Amino acid sequence: MLCIGILTKCQVSFIIRDENEHRHRAAVSALQYDASTGRLFSAGNDTIIRLWKVPIAGTKEAWSSYRSNNVSAFIQAMEHHTDWINDMILCGNGRFLLSASNDTTVKVWNATKYFCMSTLRTHKDYVSCLAYAKEHERAASAGYDHVAFSASSLMGCKNSIYALAMNDSGTVIVLRIWDPRTCQKIMKLRGHTENIRAVVVSPDGTKCLSASADATVRLWDLGQQRCIATCLAHQEGVWTLQTDNSFSVVYSAGRDRRVLRTPICDFTQSQLLFEEDAFVKKLLLDDRDHPSYIFYHTFSRILSFYHSLWFIFTGASSIKHAGILNDKRHVITKDSDDCIGLYDVLAGRKVADFGRRSFEDVVVEHNRKVFVPSWFSVDYKSGMLQITLEEGDVFSAWLSAKDAGVEDSDNKINYGGMMLRSLFEHYQHCDMGAEGSETALATSGYISIPGHTPIILSEVNGRTVLRLLVRDAANDVESACLEKDLPEWVTSVVERSMLPKFTKMPFYLLPHVSLNVKAPKKERLSATEMLQVRKVMEHVYEKILNNPEMTMNEMPISVQIPTNIEQKMELYCNEQKLDPDMDLRSVKHFVWKQGGDLLLYYKPLK
Repeated sequence: MLCIGILTKCQVSFIIRDENEHRHRAAVSALQYDASTGRLFSAGNDTIIRLWKVPIAGTKEAWSSYRSNNVSAFIQAMEHHTDWINDMILCGNGRFLLSASNDTTVKVWNATKYFCMSTLRTHKDYVSCLAYAKEHERAASAGYDHVAFSASSLMGCKNSIYALAMNDSGTVIVLRIWDPRTCQKIMKLRGHTENIRAVVVSPDGTKCLSASADATVRLWDLGQQRCIATCLAHQEGVWTLQTDNSFSVVYSAGRDRRVLRTPICDFTQSQLLFEEDAFVKKLLLDDRDHPSYIFYHTFSRILSFYHSLWFIFTGASSIKHAGILNDKRHVITKDSDDCIGLYDVLAGRKVADFGRRSFEDVVVEHNRKVFVPSWFSVDYKSGMLQITLEEGDVFSAWLSAKDAGVEDSDNKINYGGMMLRSLFEHYQHCDMGAEGSETALATSGYISIPGHTPIILSEVNGRTVLRLLVRDAANDVESACLEKDLPEWVTSVVERSMLPKFTKMPFYLLPHVSLNVKAPKKERLSATEMLQVRKVMEHVYEKILNNPEMTMNEMPISVQIPTNIEQKMELYCNEQKLDPDMDLRSVKHFVWKQGGDLLLYYKPLK
């Protein structure tokens, strides 16, 4: 759980996912390897850090056996971040792990017991990179807020920072060039024409390598403050670098899908190790003193290369496209395998798989001609479906229980209220309201969502306030955080059982022009937006057709309303015959399609 104080407007999000997410759902951005235990740490866009077991023995036989036995490599998932993880460093002889994320935090993890020990909130924007000096256990972070932090703040960059490196003794940080002991900028190194994506400093702090989107790798002499060699072996942007501890060989890869091994003393002697079928985002050597194999990852999988042997940690499918259906309850998705899925937002789960079909065809099949106001938004940048609720529109979706398929009644329900009931069902201060009350009726059809569902409270700028699981809201610590951090628009429902009133829609009822009847004086009526056309037809039959001289303000004469009202009369709008099961809101959206009050025309049938 993550918990801090809240000062600004807050939104509530939750992620629809499996309870056990053993495989990455999106691009992997960071790797770390503990050679002493054979543990590989991986993290990326799905916000989860995963641990994998790999062979310690660097032999063909070990890797062949590992592959052929189909050993389950997954060990553990570490969850605490709420946005993309961009970088990680393993420190303290493998006891601690630091991770940097787009959620603007750097987190410190216990790498042996797999829990988050601390969250550092020094940055105000995405944290893109980390650096580490193992001799003095010093780390530095930098990001899009133009600031780098070490033991003290390093400030002065005018642009977002994409790459950062430090030598082992912690005397040099490379962005520009900084001395972290004094927090002073020493120099700038100019030469690259595009963003720098990776940097490595030599152990003695006299030289550094840089990789850029301009497709070059450059070697710099920090004493001379100039570039002394340029590697032109890559054809497109270079995104990642690794060197051995002697700083004699550099391994590079990137957008051109090629992994190269180049002696630093001669940049003309690059050796192609292999070529991938996708962009290579990160390289990692198993042992920088005596490297025997390379870990690397593309956008969809993690691989290990050793003497032409590969072991592949494949990723799971990730959502690439999503569309909200007209009922504003279901979402159609298309994943990286081109498979189509159907999600029920109120249930917080996937309810159907359609395989490899046309996305548009499935949407057409499942879309109903009904208008429900938008009350949530969707995001899938983590590869999983994330639903976000905001104060401005969360309570917009009022509709009848019958239309929602909750029960066969005309009770009015509110999707946003039901969703909040589901999310905070286990919250210790949850109040369901008095039985039969308006709020209780409007939210009574809520569905219990899976307890493993993550809930995220965040500021509107994306900065996380609180992260917990649905089931954990019952715990004392999490409940105390919720009591402190839940915004007013949430507590009004879950603690005080109060919902905002639904709106009414004005309209006019007039005889159809084909009747050649002198139109009576217009009388402006109003009803809830969810009122069905059938109810309006019954009103016309009872109060107008059978009481032609009576105004709307007089007591009606009792008239038996037929069950087959559609065989007795018709209702029109914009010269289009209306479906009795449509509601006024849908009529205005799909048929009226203009401002002003709705004009409805009735036509009795002979």
